[in-house]
Amino acid sequence: MTETVRTEGKAGLRIAALFLTARLALIISLPIESLRGYGDLHHFYELAALGNPFLDLWVEFPPLFPFLSRGIYLLSAPLQHVYDYGLILLLTLAQTASVYIFVRLGQRLISGDRAEQRGWTYALLLVALPYGWWYFDPLAVLAMLAGLFLLLDGRGRRSALALGLGGLTKFFPLLILPGAWKWLPRRTAVQAVAISLGMLIAMIGLLWINNPEMTRSSLSSQASKGSWETVWALIDGNLQTGNLGPELERLDPQAAFQLRGEPAQIAPWATLIGFAALGLAIFLTVEVTDPFHVTAFSGVTWGLFLLWSPGWSPQWVLYLLPLILLTFRGSKTWMFSVNLIAVSLLEWPLLLSRGRFDLLWVPIVIRTALLVLLTAAFARELRYRMPAWVERRRLA
Repeated sequence: MTETVRTEGKAGLRIAALFLTARLALIISLPIESLRGYGDLHHFYELAALGNPFLDLWVEFPPLFPFLSRGIYLLSAPLQHVYDYGLILLLTLAQTASVYIFVRLGQRLISGDRAEQRGWTYALLLVALPYGWWYFDPLAVLAMLAGLFLLLDGRGRRSALALGLGGLTKFFPLLILPGAWKWLPRRTAVQAVAISLGMLIAMIGLLWINNPEMTRSSLSSQASKGSWETVWALIDGNLQTGNLGPELERLDPQAAFQLRGEPAQIAPWATLIGFAALGLAIFLTVEVTDPFHVTAFSGVTWGLFLLWSPGWSPQWVLYLLPLILLTFRGSKTWMFSVNLIAVSLLEWPLLLSRGRFDLLWVPIVIRTALLVLLTAAFARELRYRMPAWVERRRLA
């Protein structure tokens, strides 16, 4: 058993090491202005320069990254290029760890040499994709993959800790919890959900005690964005991104409540009812009996969430790629991976960085169609059963 684990680990280390080498070569080769590109590095630096998040200013993110960013800022002298390189290196290390964990996941879910091949594919797709250092999502992706790996390895509580840290980074890793509930024994599942959500509640509660006004503004700021870059945004007439106002607004707690763009024509809570009902129906009827079902079910959860979400950011493709590569075989893998990356890059930076908001509907329509197909494809990988109460009624 130990020898098997060691052998599996060597493959992951080999691929992760070559990914790190290639990424470091890219970082060293490019000037800092090119690395900053069209990303949010400057925005993160400016926020960190304003003070302590949730205490001196409100931020639109969960607390872990803003405090981490503030720490990098204080250690950088504070020189912006030092801050930028420090953050880029941290995100690169996070993606390197993600590649390693992905390979280990693949060895549990995919037979034979195909697991290692998928690892190389994942590393190749990530190595030059700038979303990996323009934004801090690689930290949340790492937490999601670590939580999924520990979950499938039978370590439910440790998985909950990883997902809880992910939730403190960007909420999204918590979307793995429905799959954890279906996979784990009931008692362990309850503990896992309690640990993950408890970590988030405890941290927010601590921040609320220290500065309730800035904490309330931080939690409310996402709702003030309105809709952006989705079909819901097209319905609302919001041809905009999900960016908020200038950084200095973060010092004014009331600025977090200012609606950006047009109000929703269809309230998000109304659409949530429909998507939640569909998700609940799948949750009650699906059978999660092996690790493969956990990843496919997590893909369904992600798909339903993204189809419901009032907003979309192109870097969110980073969360979908590992689930696609771990779940599908053959042409589906390439169709979804390549097309989602292509439409994300078409949206940002190709169109929006050039001010072509009038063409925003093109990537929105293509991506929405892809997400519908992707969610249906994930759902087809699952096994279903009739709920017990329906079966009893049918037999009565």
